[in-house]
Amino acid sequence: MSLPPWLIWARRLQAIAQSGLTYGQDKFDMQRYEEIRAIAAQMMAGGAALPDAAPILDLFAREVGYATPKIDVRVAAFRDNRVLLVRELADGHWTLPGGWADVGEPPSVAAAREVREESGYEVQITKLAALLDRDVQGHPVHSFHAYKLFFVGELRGGTPRDSHETAGAQFFREDQLPPLSLSRVTPRQIAHMFEHFRQPRLPTSFD
Repeated sequence: MSLPPWLIWARRLQAIAQSGLTYGQDKFDMQRYEEIRAIAAQMMAGGAALPDAAPILDLFAREVGYATPKIDVRVAAFRDNRVLLVRELADGHWTLPGGWADVGEPPSVAAAREVREESGYEVQITKLAALLDRDVQGHPVHSFHAYKLFFVGELRGGTPRDSHETAGAQFFREDQLPPLSLSRVTPRQIAHMFEHFRQPRLPTSFD
């Protein structure tokens, strides 16, 4: 899926503004970077047909430091040839447990923590199955560029429980998947995790 040009331009302008505001020294340059960030927010709001750019500008303003892609971690854990999925409260659909990695955590630690918090299950991360660019994976468009890290994990215990983000943790066969939260995971990605489950020696996939 190709990204709309307005999203590519708005993201790039936002990244330039964010990095400029981080490292800039001249007060006039800082004002210019603020203006660039505002233009990026207006461009994104216009492209998304939103009535007001203020929420996007506020979202951009919370991003500080050198602009880099965000990191999303997801875990495929299996039992009886079924994969563990959690139901997202945000849209009512299902996904591999996961979320944004936290600063200061190794990716595998963040991934195992997300499984525990979202599903109630404990896993041991055994493999990095895929490192993918969200933009080329068929997800709905997102305000920020992100990389997605998909891990395979072995169940080590726990019982299903809800969280403040999820309600429901169940195991599903590959041919009986529920409606997926496509902003988080796609059918093709689930199928690829089943491939890694069936063939543990498969190399890590990457974009």
